[in-house]
Amino acid sequence: MIKSKTYNILMYSHDTYGLGHIRRTMAIASSLRERGINILILTGSPLAGRFDFPPQIDFIRIPGMIKKTNEEYFPLSIKINPGHAMDIRQSIIAATAKAFRPDLFIVDKEPLGLKKEILPTLRWIKKHLPRTKTVMGLRDIMDDAETIKENWHRRGTYDVFEKLYSEIWVYGVQEIYDPAKEYEMQDSIREKMHFTGYIPRREPEQREIIKERKSNGIKVDDKLVVVTTGGGGDGSAVIEAYLGMIRKLKHDLNGEIPFQSIVITGPFMSSSKRKLFFRQARELGIKAFHFYRQMEKLMAGADVVVTMGGYNTLCELMTLKIPGLVIPRETPRLEQLIRAQRFHSFGYIDYIRWNELTPESLAIKIFALLENPLAGKEAMLNFPLTGIEVMKKRIESFRG
Repeated sequence: MIKSKTYNILMYSHDTYGLGHIRRTMAIASSLRERGINILILTGSPLAGRFDFPPQIDFIRIPGMIKKTNEEYFPLSIKINPGHAMDIRQSIIAATAKAFRPDLFIVDKEPLGLKKEILPTLRWIKKHLPRTKTVMGLRDIMDDAETIKENWHRRGTYDVFEKLYSEIWVYGVQEIYDPAKEYEMQDSIREKMHFTGYIPRREPEQREIIKERKSNGIKVDDKLVVVTTGGGGDGSAVIEAYLGMIRKLKHDLNGEIPFQSIVITGPFMSSSKRKLFFRQARELGIKAFHFYRQMEKLMAGADVVVTMGGYNTLCELMTLKIPGLVIPRETPRLEQLIRAQRFHSFGYIDYIRWNELTPESLAIKIFALLENPLAGKEAMLNFPLTGIEVMKKRIESFRG
């Protein structure tokens, strides 16, 4: 048989809430591309088109869905029955796999896909493309152990791991969190697991950082605090507390705040909240954006980043070695809180519990990080950002 000149990778990106999944998928795809590799991404994210897709990477947009409860999903844009929307998504996913005939199928976060939508495709690949590798990509922490075990037992996920996946890539390290142990994976599944380490982000050059700061009116000697809540759908409390802190500091310090601020609300924050925060930010002399295309450059020029506890943002902080103050959400899952606690135990970040978030608690933590930035940076020097390197080695082994 003549060996194919290209190696086709199909990626399924979970898309029902926020920016995290499509950003992680894009980071992986951008790093894996090389000569002879084509990457096609399946996503329902409405923001997919805002990303810059480099050569050899493209995406297919399936109808977006939005999560209402843990079990209820509704179409994001088109006004049709949810079941009809799911049928369309499932058909597009299956048709893409059959036409693209991937050598590698990487699934993000949900082993069965949304409402089990990728099961038919996984079964078709197993039957008709036996040489194709199917890989489940798990972030370091999914949720608390009891919730995940109950969910995976109820949905038959352990069985799917065993029968339909070639490998499981965990985008983390066992020293920080071990899902094999926490989620009680049986030996046959553990044998498929590869802990890749965390996924690094691109490090901007110094000239890019200087240019980005300058474009936002930040002087060379200015301290900068960047506030970002990812997609922003559940981050309004963080921004409200931060703006409240700035207001209080302006009063207490006679307007002489010793740092500049830039706030990113996120594209999924409600219009009413976003307008309110933009108005308040203007009154306080703070720049605010709803979406920032060059987040790595902006964060790289910060002295402190205030953020929630999502996987992607913390990977960016670890890559850039920027002190972070994390306010992890605690509903509807405990993933961010567990991550913040584990990272804090290694000295990588500081954090504030959601019910302890106030303008006063923010001020105390931010000033502490500004005054002593080296402690966290020293710990971050040893952070395991080996994700892409390990994934490339696995793909090399697949290609033979």
